[in-house]
Amino acid sequence: MFELFSDIFAGRDNLLRRIDARAKLAVAALAILLSLCSSRPPFPLLIAFSCLAATAAIRVPLSHALGRLLFPLLVSAFLLLLKLFMIGSTEIFTVHVHGVTLVAREEGLYQGIIIMARVAGAVSVMMLLSYVTAAHEVFLALRWMRAPEEIVDLAMLMYRHIFTLIEQAGEVAVAQRVRLGYAGLSRTLGSAGTLAGTVIIRSLEQSVRTHEAMIARCYDGRIPFAPAKAVQSKDRISALAAVLVVLILFWALEGGVV
Repeated sequence: MFELFSDIFAGRDNLLRRIDARAKLAVAALAILLSLCSSRPPFPLLIAFSCLAATAAIRVPLSHALGRLLFPLLVSAFLLLLKLFMIGSTEIFTVHVHGVTLVAREEGLYQGIIIMARVAGAVSVMMLLSYVTAAHEVFLALRWMRAPEEIVDLAMLMYRHIFTLIEQAGEVAVAQRVRLGYAGLSRTLGSAGTLAGTVIIRSLEQSVRTHEAMIARCYDGRIPFAPAKAVQSKDRISALAAVLVVLILFWALEGGVV
């Protein structure tokens, strides 16, 4: 779990890694925005496929990438089922479950597929960005882009301590498993609830300790950053070319050319 959410791959040297984080962040933001605004599945699916291909090109294990995509896709699949049986008028098939009749409809299925495509495209962009950009570079780029300082500082602290909480949750889960805490459905549900409560309590305790440590180090409400360097011309050209490609693909796939 620690390796799944860490940015260990961001330290590797590759072509995308050498591009300025501000250029990559701008292109990623545009791709995510257009994926979420798309009204048809082709564009976000093409974005997702391109990001997965780039992920494979920089030699990231496919199992790692699919592991990151699994949870968002499961949530979107649940939404697809809700849309399938609750929206639309064109009947596809009927399911009878314990006296309850569920009617699947074509309009709901199409809307669910669009949601899954949007999620796949947006998450794939974020995943590729995390593989080729270190977290501190993203925070520095956000500061350079004049993002609200409070949000950036909060994101930094969350990123700093999330791995501590993951490690603590793993220790508790191992202790529960040794004591047969996940043997059977009832025990599994009880252990999962205990684990969630333990993580919440420890996160609150960690927040108090972090605040006290920051006050002891003369924290005045602002975390200082080193001044950002100017964006090089090659990075500007790369970002502009990528933006043009994304816009052309969006126009072609959403505007009816394809």
